[in-house]
Amino acid sequence: MSFPSATERLSHGEPTWFVNDKKVFTMFAEDHHGDGIVGAWIPAPPGVQEAMIEEDAARFFRPPYVGPRGWLGVRLDVSTVDWDEVRAIVEEAYRMVAPKKLSALLPPVDGPSGPRR
Repeated sequence: MSFPSATERLSHGEPTWFVNDKKVFTMFAEDHHGDGIVGAWIPAPPGVQEAMIEEDAARFFRPPYVGPRGWLGVRLDVSTVDWDEVRAIVEEAYRMVAPKKLSALLPPVDGPSGPRR
């Protein structure tokens, strides 16, 4: 909710975050159709979904419905969640779907802590 013009409301029965109340940049999913996963579905740039799943299939997955369009599933029910990494993934999704003038209000991608994921 700290991103410019971010809103939250239920969509398909789950908390979902939007830019300008229109474009989704993160969707929470809890046991979707009995899959047993607590996670987030997040739009990702081309190739990121495959790379992240290959890197760590215990934490990342291809979500139903939106997975074929490149969205990344991020498990939040694992023993150790890297919240900095989750924030970076969500921020990247926000930058993808937000209008350029809103994305420009965020700190530069290469900040004092180095390049973001």
